[in-house]
Amino acid sequence: MTAATHSDHFPAPPGTPAAPAHAMDRREPLSRRIRRGRPGDPRWARPAFFGMLLVIALAYLWNLSASGYANSFYSAAVQAGSQSWKAFFFGSLDSANAITVDKPPATLWPMALSVRIFGLSSWAILAPQVLMGVATAGVLYAAVRRRFSAAAGLITMAVFALTPVAALMFRFNNPDALLALLMTVTVYCVLRALEGGRTKWLVWAGVAVGLAFLSKTLQAFLILPPLAVLYAVFAPVPVRKRFGQLGLAAVAMVVSGGWWVAIVELWPASSRPYIGGSQNNSFLELTFGYNGLGRINGEETGSVGGGGGGGGQGGGWGETGIGRMFNSEIGSQIAWLLPAALILLAAGVWMTWRAKRTDTARAAFLAWGGSLLMTAFVFSFMAGIFHQYYTVALAPSIAALVGMGATTLWEERATWWAGTVLGATVAVTAVWSYVLLGRTPDYVPWLRWAVLIGGLAAAVGLLLAARLGRPLALGVVGLGLAASLAGPTAYTISTLDTGHQGSIVTAGPSGASMGGPGGGRGGGPGGGEGPGGGMQPPGQGTQQQGTQQGGGQAPGTNAQGGGFPGGGTPGQGQAPGSQQGRAPGGMQGGMPGGGTGEGGMGGGGGGMGGLLNGASVDSEARTLLKQNADAYTWTAAAIGSQNAASYQLATGDPVMAIGGFNGSDPSPTLAQFKKYVADGKIHYFISGGGMGGGAGGDGASSQISAWVEDTFKEVTAGSATFYDLTQSAS
Repeated sequence: MTAATHSDHFPAPPGTPAAPAHAMDRREPLSRRIRRGRPGDPRWARPAFFGMLLVIALAYLWNLSASGYANSFYSAAVQAGSQSWKAFFFGSLDSANAITVDKPPATLWPMALSVRIFGLSSWAILAPQVLMGVATAGVLYAAVRRRFSAAAGLITMAVFALTPVAALMFRFNNPDALLALLMTVTVYCVLRALEGGRTKWLVWAGVAVGLAFLSKTLQAFLILPPLAVLYAVFAPVPVRKRFGQLGLAAVAMVVSGGWWVAIVELWPASSRPYIGGSQNNSFLELTFGYNGLGRINGEETGSVGGGGGGGGQGGGWGETGIGRMFNSEIGSQIAWLLPAALILLAAGVWMTWRAKRTDTARAAFLAWGGSLLMTAFVFSFMAGIFHQYYTVALAPSIAALVGMGATTLWEERATWWAGTVLGATVAVTAVWSYVLLGRTPDYVPWLRWAVLIGGLAAAVGLLLAARLGRPLALGVVGLGLAASLAGPTAYTISTLDTGHQGSIVTAGPSGASMGGPGGGRGGGPGGGEGPGGGMQPPGQGTQQQGTQQGGGQAPGTNAQGGGFPGGGTPGQGQAPGSQQGRAPGGMQGGMPGGGTGEGGMGGGGGGMGGLLNGASVDSEARTLLKQNADAYTWTAAAIGSQNAASYQLATGDPVMAIGGFNGSDPSPTLAQFKKYVADGKIHYFISGGGMGGGAGGDGASSQISAWVEDTFKEVTAGSATFYDLTQSAS
């Protein structure tokens, strides 16, 4: 069979005439297709599909509450949105609307609605993320199955669900889960549009991108160039119509993503919360600066750890370059099947290269492959803030390429080249898995040898697959799949078995992501797992294991993992509340903004621990803050969003985050804060917190901290230090 005729007929099951996917859509009602599947599907396909969705849902829901409030920064915003519709709309960190999170609010909305319905709990916050993971798997199956076999769709689902970083982020409350879902929907809609040149599907793709922008701003646009070029070249309509359709899709994108931006920019600044992460109270500045070009060139104003690293360094956020996705920081998160995906992408494009221009099989390979290559390229060379979990955006594309490519080669196994490529793919995957598993030699040490031996044996069998009988050939296929998926499965199981808290989290066993920011399990610099690593809902313990990276080992953890960007180990000073080592300008222990913080341990969560991870709030501190809380707009104020979020989640009352996430945003100013205090709107100031405005201590946060400490009465509750803003120091 030639490449062209193959493209015209695969992947219909043997004996089934091929038919365009959109023609099948018109034959049966939608409800029947959902229940029964496509007319050409084997009997087992639909039950297997629904069974796979159920397995993914149960696996991702298992042990969900072990992560507690996960990233308390976003959990506090979810709590605020469940209490105030204004906070819901703007994405405010507190229900009194002092400041927003440093992202648009779309990812918060499903979680806030869940908390409104079910009350504040770990499950209410994280279950919507799990549902997004299940939905992503379902959309992937639908996208792949439209042109390839049911087996291809099921393999795609399995590869996606067993990617460690996917198992992490679809059980965590960062924006990446919704972003990955909407980017997957975008590719699906473009593929639907390519089937018949239908405008409505391209418009829906634009809507999906716009909504993805409201999840994580400009990252949503990374897949646009390859998809736009793909449609402009291969759509089955005249050239003029193609560009007109692309224009309509662009309008839909601007409307679906821009309506919220327009309202925020036009809303009087005096009656809305400050835009967190910006320096001028502008969402557009946040979008194109801190969350935009700053991530590319490393010049994020108000950031920590970023900023123009040279010599292949990502501004302190790890090595940049073509090998970044495979290095010791990133490889174990996403790259298990990345070499296989690249090989199968090349094979798929080669097999369909001579097909007619509008061939949808080639379009599928180019859509998923283009999305993968563009996103991976940007991730590999961006010099600004970059975290390992960003790579979840690659998981759907890798899964689709593996599912489509493997089944297509299997259908062509009678030819020598197909068996050779398939065998080589399995061999490369086995060797690469051996390397990745070798980076955690103490975790299931026998597995890497089993993967290597089994994978190489399967590779040899695949070379001879055309000569083997059906039972033996299927056995070889099963061995190849098992060897290819064993490594990521082991890391995924470890991820599901462990709670994750803080701003920087990684998948896999302890030590799986070494050397980068937040390397290790669960947490980031200044507080990995265990006490101080993040917030737990009342009555819930944590099952986390791994690293506390603030310079000490949390009780019951293994002290392995990397340090803070640049190689430092911040947060090794006095615990919050200590009055030793105070520097001028209100800085304690040399950390701007007050607080010497030991990785977030203790009440104040000072230093880098309070910056990247929530504080541990004891009962005495909670009782103090709850006293007469209803008489104040904010029961307390704290430097840095994580520090404020921890106390807000513990008390249920608004806590002002001075300086936003990093403590470096100029909100409120010292004059504004003095007015709030004079008006009786804030009861306590919590000692400790974030960076506080940068080195030198001359930022607004440091000024506020110094003024409070010199003016008001110090109060100790449990292990935390507060200042009563209603009582003078004298």
